[in-house]
Amino acid sequence: MSPRFRRRLPAWAAFALNLLAAFVVAGLIQSFVLKLYRVPSGSMEPTLQGSANDGDRILVNRLAYLGGSPQAGDVVVFSRPPTWRPGATDDDGGPGSAVRAFGDLTGIGQGSELYLVKRVAARGGQTIACCDGQGRVQRNGVAIDEPYVTKDLPFEPGRLDCATAIRSSRCFGPFTVPDGELVVLGDHRSASADSVIACRAAAPVAEQCLRTVPLGAVVGRVEARIWPLGRIGLLA
Repeated sequence: MSPRFRRRLPAWAAFALNLLAAFVVAGLIQSFVLKLYRVPSGSMEPTLQGSANDGDRILVNRLAYLGGSPQAGDVVVFSRPPTWRPGATDDDGGPGSAVRAFGDLTGIGQGSELYLVKRVAARGGQTIACCDGQGRVQRNGVAIDEPYVTKDLPFEPGRLDCATAIRSSRCFGPFTVPDGELVVLGDHRSASADSVIACRAAAPVAEQCLRTVPLGAVVGRVEARIWPLGRIGLLA
């Protein structure tokens, strides 16, 4: 807008146009480059604080996988697949929609809650299972070092493991991930509705219980916590 044209506008109109332009720019940035997101649950604690404590605001890099795909260990935000939302219905488009849209745009207040954040455990073509003799998740037969996991499910070698009469609920698989799909797990392992939650039953069939995330549903990689002030920092 030229200074000459701006002088012709009332102050309120110039302010409104500037505010509109700011929202348009913010919307474009979040649509194509960086997106703010509010962590909706405690499934990624302690890495990311959940909504019970108001939820961390995180910065998601939408360009992280341009020309590539998520790597095992990445923390990603993804659009919740329909199979992960039993009984869910579409938004009715009422006043609540505008509030949730504002939350998605700014990371302030309630968002649409149609997005989840988890850690990639395996990619297409990889085989994932739990557990080895020490209760560790294995990818392609090799135990994964997971220092970020907290409050894992009970596992006692020889007493409560994957071969005992009463099987540990930590056990699942083995499962070979289809091409173009991801298996994701929460860091707060015992409180995460993730890819293997339905596999925690006594004797599930992996191909039936395990649910994956298509690559096309991935919004981007979580780069940093930006709020609250005491938790600001890059993800390790």
